[in-house]
Amino acid sequence: MFCDEIWMRAAKLLDAIRDHPFNNALGDGGLDRERFAFYLVQDSRYLTAYAKTLATAAARADDSSDAAFFAQSAHTALTVERALHGRYLGEFGLDAEEMAAIPTSPTCLAYASYLQATALTAPLPVLAAAVLPCFWVYQDVGTALLARTEGRRDHPYHAWIATYSDPAFAVSAEQARAITDRQAAQSGPAIREAMAEAFIRATEYEWMFWDSAWRLEAWPTRQWL
Repeated sequence: MFCDEIWMRAAKLLDAIRDHPFNNALGDGGLDRERFAFYLVQDSRYLTAYAKTLATAAARADDSSDAAFFAQSAHTALTVERALHGRYLGEFGLDAEEMAAIPTSPTCLAYASYLQATALTAPLPVLAAAVLPCFWVYQDVGTALLARTEGRRDHPYHAWIATYSDPAFAVSAEQARAITDRQAAQSGPAIREAMAEAFIRATEYEWMFWDSAWRLEAWPTRQWL
């Protein structure tokens, strides 16, 4: 199946994501709050763009069940996951004004822009592959962290880990894979290769997103403005 092939193709990159210092620190509970708050602020902005991308996929889908899946996923991105962000940001004592003062990172802007451009310009099968990592990679990381933490409810990041290791989220990831596999099966070699490249690029952005939070990424040119 196409998804099995691209998952194997991205194996080293996926290992790097699982072993990234941000995710290692998240798993052992030692991730400092400044980095996690930075990540949450960026992720909240990313999810706004991601939801728009999914909504576009829903509008472009030629299968009603696919359209319903993408539309529901867009709704989930704006409600369930952002509610999780709100919970943690409230614990950190960040109000709306303080959040607004944190600039959108270069990586967040690049990833969001890439997905929205793909939604508007690429064939639907390529779009399906581009949005897949946000389902599949997060489910993979969440499941790995759940096993690592043994489901400890006293873990400081238990709610985050529980969200992405939840069986319901695994079902969503499976549905996203099924759509991508079906689109690939109906496509020729050129589109399939474009799908693979889109999946890899989005997975690269996933690594970069966690890395940017670990580094508290800033715009290097702001010193001159």
